[in-house]
Formats: sequence, C-alpha cells, structure tokens
Amino acid sequence: MLKNLQKCRFERFYFRNRGLLFLLLPVFLLLSFTAGAQTALLSGTVKTADGKPADFITVSIPELTKSTMTNERGEFSFSRLPLGSYKVVAKALTSLALEQQVNLVAGNRNKVSFILSETSKQLEEVHILSSKSKKLASKKTDYVARMPLENLENPQVYSVVSKELLKEQLTVDIKSAVQNTPGAVAYNFPAGGVGIAFRGFISGVNARNGMETSASRSSLDISNVERIEVLKGPSGTLFGSSVSSFGGVVNLVTKKPFDSAGVEISYTGGSYNLNRLTADVNTPLNKDKSVLFRINLAVNKEASFLSYGFNNTYAIAPTLTYKVSDKLSFNLDAELFNANNTRRTYNTYAASSGIKTPGEVLLDYKTSMFHDDNSGKTSASKIFAQAVYEISDNWKSTTLFSFVGEDVDYSYQSYANWTSPSQVTRQVGLWGPISNNYTNIQQNINGQFSTGGIKHKFLGGLNYRFYDGSRRAGGNVLTLDNIDVTKTFAPIRRKAVDAGLVYYTSAIADQETLSAYASDVVNFTDRLSAMLSLRLDRFERRKVAATEGFKQTALSPKLGLVYQVVKNKVSLFGNYMNGFQNLAPVTQPDGSTLVLDPVYAVQYEGGVKAELFNKKLSATASYYNIAIDNATRVEANFTFQDGKQKSKGIDLELIGNPVAGLSIVAGYAYNDNRIVKSSNPAIEGNKAVSSPENVANFWVTYTLQNKLKGLGLGFGANYVDDNFFTADNTFYMPSYTVYDATLFYEQRKWRLGLKVNNISNRKYWDLGGNSQAPRNAMASLSFKF
Repeated sequence: MLKNLQKCRFERFYFRNRGLLFLLLPVFLLLSFTAGAQTALLSGTVKTADGKPADFITVSIPELTKSTMTNERGEFSFSRLPLGSYKVVAKALTSLALEQQVNLVAGNRNKVSFILSETSKQLEEVHILSSKSKKLASKKTDYVARMPLENLENPQVYSVVSKELLKEQLTVDIKSAVQNTPGAVAYNFPAGGVGIAFRGFISGVNARNGMETSASRSSLDISNVERIEVLKGPSGTLFGSSVSSFGGVVNLVTKKPFDSAGVEISYTGGSYNLNRLTADVNTPLNKDKSVLFRINLAVNKEASFLSYGFNNTYAIAPTLTYKVSDKLSFNLDAELFNANNTRRTYNTYAASSGIKTPGEVLLDYKTSMFHDDNSGKTSASKIFAQAVYEISDNWKSTTLFSFVGEDVDYSYQSYANWTSPSQVTRQVGLWGPISNNYTNIQQNINGQFSTGGIKHKFLGGLNYRFYDGSRRAGGNVLTLDNIDVTKTFAPIRRKAVDAGLVYYTSAIADQETLSAYASDVVNFTDRLSAMLSLRLDRFERRKVAATEGFKQTALSPKLGLVYQVVKNKVSLFGNYMNGFQNLAPVTQPDGSTLVLDPVYAVQYEGGVKAELFNKKLSATASYYNIAIDNATRVEANFTFQDGKQKSKGIDLELIGNPVAGLSIVAGYAYNDNRIVKSSNPAIEGNKAVSSPENVANFWVTYTLQNKLKGLGLGFGANYVDDNFFTADNTFYMPSYTVYDATLFYEQRKWRLGLKVNNISNRKYWDLGGNSQAPRNAMASLSFKF
C-alpha cells in the first residue's frame, strides 16, 4: 500500500508540474550571440595496439603550453583553442611520443586519434605500478564548479578520494572512505544514515553526480563509487540548502560505462563475520559501441563487535549510456539499496552523573544493552537521467533529472540516559513506515566567449526541487527500566518494546524550491581570473494539518580570485562564499508571529594550491573564517534571530608520488568553532559540539618496482582531537589515534589484499559517542576478466 501511495504521489507531481520543463527552453535563446566565436574545440582518442582505450596518456599542444590526460575511455579534449595549425603530441610512459599536425578551424569538429605501440596488456602492467599515484593526485571534476575548471583555476578548496585509494585500503563503507579527507570525521546518525563533520559543521552525503541524493535513514554502499568529492565551505550558491551544509558538500561520483567489455568480481571476508561480494560488469550493447551498459552489484553481511548487532545490505546499480551523435548523448543510471541492520544506541549523560567521557561508564566496551531484534529495515531507490547536447564548439546544454525515494519499513532506535557511571535508563522508540520522495529537475548551460581581450567561462542554470512524504511516526519513545550495569542484566527485546508503545501518526508538509544561478569565471590574463557567482532561491513549505505554510527567498553570492604565480603549477586564491538554511516563522508567547530570514553562513578564505612534477604532486593550504550572525536563540520563551557563531581554521593536504612506486596521502585540519552569542550566556565563548580542534590523516603505499612487481605494503593513521558532546563543554569524546596496515599483491588479472585495522587495539568513540571496533582483520580477492 505504501509503495502504491508513493507511485500515485509521484505521478500526481509529474503531471501537475510537467509545464516546468518548458521554463527551461528559453535558456537556449541565450546562445545565439556565440555564432562568431573565434576559437575551436579539439577532441580525440588514444588506443592501444590491440584497439583498446588507453587511459592516463598525456596529450599536449606544445606551442600553446596546454596538456591534458585521457580518461578511462581513452578520450581527451581541449576547448577555447585559437585558430591555426599546431602539433599535437601523445606520450605514454614506455614509448616514444606520437605526433600529428592539426589545422583548427572555427565551426568544425576538429578530431585526432593516436594508436600506441603497446598492447593493452603491456600498458596495464605499467599502470599497475605507476598510474594509481597519478589518479590519487588527480582533482579533475565536472561537478565542483559545474563547468570545466581545473583545480588551480578554482578558488574553492576541495578533496577527491579515488576508487584506487579505496581499493588499496580495502574500504567497504563510506565512513572509512571519507577519513582520507583533511578534517573530515564520520559517524552514524541514530536514524541510520551517515554524518560527516568538517570545518565545524555536520553534513550528510547529500549529492550524487552533483544532484540531490538525500537518504538520511538508509545510508549507502560504495560499490558503485568512482570517487568521492568533498567541497569545503558554505556552497549554497551552486548547491542550495538541501545539499550543502555550512561546512560544505559531499558528492559521490558514480561509475560510468566504457566502450570495451570487462568484468571484475571481488570477495572480502574478515572479523565479526564480514562477508562481502561485489561485481562490476561492463559491455557495449551494439557494434558501433554507441550504447554502453554497466552494472555494479554488492552484497554485504556482517555482525558487530558488540554482543548484539548486525548489518546486512545489498545494492544494485545499473547504468546505460547512449551516444546518439557527436553532439548528443544520454546517460541513465539507477540504484537500489536495501538495508536490514541495528542502529547504534544514542547515549546521553545527566549533568549530575559526574561523567566526563564515555570511558568512565562501567559498562563493558563490547556489551550491548539492546538485543539485535531491535533493528531497522530501510530501502532507497534512486533514478538519475542526463542529456548532454553540444550546441557548438563553445556551448553545451546539460539537462538533468533525479528522483530519490526512501522508505523506512520500521526503525527501532535505542537510547541510554546515564545518571551515574553504573546507573542507566533504557529507552526504545519506533519510527515507520516513513516515505520520503525527492524530485529534482535541473538545466545547465555552459559556454565560453570573449569580450574584447577578456575570456569568460559561463554557467547558467535553473533547478526545481519538490519533496513530499508520508509518515506514521510509530510509537513514542518508551522508557523500559533503570538498571545497574555492574550487575547481571538482560538485553531489551523487541517484544517488550512493542507491548508498551503507543502509536501515533504525523503529517509531513510538501516542499517546493525554484532556484536560478549563474557563474562567470573571468580570465583577465592567462594567470589572473575571478569567479563571480549568484543564486536566487525561492522556497515554499505548504500548509499541512494545523501547521501553516511559509515562503522564503534567499540570495547567495560567491566571489573568488585566482592568480597563478607559476603557470599551471602554483596558484594563490581567495574566496567569499555563502550558505543558507530556511527557517519557518515562529509564534511568540504574546501571540505575535516572528517571520524569520534564512540563516546565513559567510566564509572568507585564502590559500595556495600547487600541482608539481607533471601533476605527480598535489598540495593545498588555506585559512578560512566562517561566521553565522543571524542564528535563532530563545530567551524568556521569546525567539530572537541574533545568535552568533564563528568557525575558523586551516586545511592542509598533500597527495603525490615522490618516487616510483611510492604514493602518499596526508592531511591536517585545525578548527576553532565557538558560540559567540546564545540564549544561554553561560555557553558564550564555548566550543561548538562535534568540532574536534585537530584532525590528521596519513596513508603511504609502496609497490615493488623490479622483483615481485605488484607486491605492495600500505600503512596509515588517523588522529581526531578531543571534541565536546555538550554545549556546556563538560562532557567530551577523548582524542584517539588509529593505525591501519595493508599488504597486497596485484597482477593484471587478479589482486589479493590483506588488512589489519586498529593495529594498537585502541578503545575509542566517534562523534556520536559510539564505541568503535577493536583490532580486526580482513582479506580481499579480486578477479578481472
């Protein structure tokens, strides 16, 4: 019945709002003035001697000092090239350079192709030893700025975690993956999703290929992840309030089909009955390879290191690409994720308990007070569609659609309220069924043009978002007992919870947002550029039951400046960025209504970026200051919108391959996040919760280059400082350092990996106060066909 209700709501929404699609059509009229652009586009392919795509091959135009690398499909492209005749050079690591002369003509689709002397087998053997380090350092992205902008040209700080790094680390979950980002600390929400703290604020994993993918109760699987992009700082200008937090955006980039057949199957087993099977299958569907298909599958089953607990999930993610012509292509991908697992207990600590850290409670580190039949069953269905049309050499249209449906059949969540180190009150609440549906339609226009001698990269876009849902909130949180954990006790069973719950329902208001945004990167010279961006956001929450609806308008600017001190190698940058959150009106005790403005966070940042030694080394260093000046606060039961908070700090990142076979990923972040003005004067000047001051990550891998080629060793550490759990700064999570190591042997057709996590067997707690796994081991075996 719930599924049918979802379908009806989606169909009702579609037919009611399909006219919005026609709002996108006038955007194309903006393109008419580009017909006389006097620049050219050059694209092409590089293939191996046996006709396979050659990835990570350097392609350059020496006369113009421009270079790029081929992608996994062997494709490369250059844009905004001056007209004329030039030499194009393709160079693999193990062969002589290949050269071709091309004559670039305006209005033509200039193309060139190269065939290497190596076969795909020979090239892959070299890539095993060399290309991973380049991919680790690569920050090429289509989503951070929604335009073709290199890292050194972008005034925003961002990190990229590649699938190659995740494979080296035998990563099986999103929490472990994001710890490779400077300052990022992940933990599990009590409702089942994943939260990531950086720059003093909490963000969910809310973006997928640049579009909304909110699924806060069902989590996700990383089997279909090509890379993870973490954008730092308030990013409301491009991503709005539903995707971005004041700390930034976490964007998952999914795997795309390519034009050759391939299969990779991997099995991972380990401590606590971990059993994980993944498959990645890719194949062209027709002879001319214009229709490509890829599917990723994952099944994950594991127990908990606790006395009770489990996590069983599966994911299916098919993707289809259709290249209609050189100008038009479509991409359709879907994802189904199902989870049946236990949620971690949410612990609170009474001020009178005398407890300052979770290590002071007298409950055994591995003991759960709740049986694993208090579990949750959730699913998420995601559909994404993209149409890309190259209007001309310099202009491109991208139309996107996404639908995310999240269903919670039931979710039992447990709570422990500590009144002393040995005394605790146990509670359980039930949520579900819940249905959340998120629909987004987006139209982007990208272009390049010149005004006089000044060059521009332009982005204009519209985004329409609609949310609706239904909820039977289940039962009120039920208090079951108060126990002494130093004495024998039984875990709470689901049967006892169901017997005492009082069920109720609650309505959810529909939400609608219409946004328009534009960004212009102005290149005053080949070294100096400025980014000017603006977003207008109109939000409406409709009336539901006795709750009145409201409308709110937000304006979000973004300014950036970049100067390349050393062309294509070192740049200085600064930015002003803005983020916002919508707030509903508040009824005051005297009956009046306070109409609130959106809460705004403003960031000022400056720093340096470097990409050295043919992009084998990437480094970023920056200082930022984020201020919130209109947060709400309550005083004498009246609401005021003058609360203040300030978060400032530094981000440092180094990724590279200093010598053959050696790769390093390292980061450090310092954050000072304080409450400046609050309804409670006693906490003014205190540190904000869940904001560790110092966070560091380090990972180093060495692969043998001569004898036993493909044999490698990796070692890493993650440090997280003390962080407060309460705003009065009395209870805190103690600092910790966790060490991991891996040993692997990789050949062209197979790979064996072994890993030990938490080598020192450290007892530690995440930002949510949950104890983490002690020393554990895992092994993975992969085959490629």
